[in-house]
Amino acid sequence: MTNNTVSDNAANETRKGALNAIGAYTLWGLAPIYFKLLSDISAAEILIHRIIWSFVLLILVILAVGKWRKVQEILRQPKVLKSLGLSSILLGFNWLVFIWAINNNMILEASLGYYINPLFNVVLGMIFFSERLSKWKTFAVLLALVGVLIQVISLGTVPLVALGLATSFGIYGLLRKKVQVDSLAGLLIESAWLLPIAIFYWVMFVDSPSANMLNNDMALNIALLAAGIVTTAPLLFFTGAAKRLPLATLGFFQYIGPSIMFVVAIYFYNEHIVFEKMLTFGFIWAALVVFSLSSLKKSK
Repeated sequence: MTNNTVSDNAANETRKGALNAIGAYTLWGLAPIYFKLLSDISAAEILIHRIIWSFVLLILVILAVGKWRKVQEILRQPKVLKSLGLSSILLGFNWLVFIWAINNNMILEASLGYYINPLFNVVLGMIFFSERLSKWKTFAVLLALVGVLIQVISLGTVPLVALGLATSFGIYGLLRKKVQVDSLAGLLIESAWLLPIAIFYWVMFVDSPSANMLNNDMALNIALLAAGIVTTAPLLFFTGAAKRLPLATLGFFQYIGPSIMFVVAIYFYNEHIVFEKMLTFGFIWAALVVFSLSSLKKSK
């Protein structure tokens, strides 16, 4: 194989990785539009459908791509199973907060949470992996902190949704990094942990007009079943991207999601943004610019 062929193959894989990353983060960014369609249904009930139909779809996908052996390997490791049980709680909490935020007209704050997330990951890396922060990354974290404090002091409110999403997903990522299992197989096991809780809650506590799917019209049931696709499809794209791109490169694509959410919130759902909140976003964006440039310099 010639050097040109190797170079062409590498370029092709990088191109595929970039397209997969764009697909994943674009779908995550557009997710609020889907959940808005179900705004008449409680967040807890939507979460039930998200867990159940994700579990069903993940089994089908894993069988289709021949990864059942990866699942069996996890099942033979009690410590890994316990770790995935813990991470499933964080994942379920993150999903619930996100759905609740969308259905309560707080898409802007949800987007803020996912802007904060990479900076929160830096702090977690420093605490749990003894990663040293460069002066520019330290400056970026401080800028983000100032942005949050502006909202706390000027509006007298703590952005609980944003912080809840950032911390839960950040700690979830930390746990998954320590466990290091196949992403699809790991998500299936996490869904399996949540499955009995979801079914029990559905049977015992959900008393709404939409609780019995046999009484729903076809359009509503299709929308509920689509929760599995909305959850799994971007993950498949993300897995394809993670295989082909360095983490530093992949990190630059993650801002697509919250940026789309920001636009969707303002231009499609007319969420109002006061000056103080715009200042908070401004500081977070400035922090991300500093953080990204520092990461780019290091990767080079």
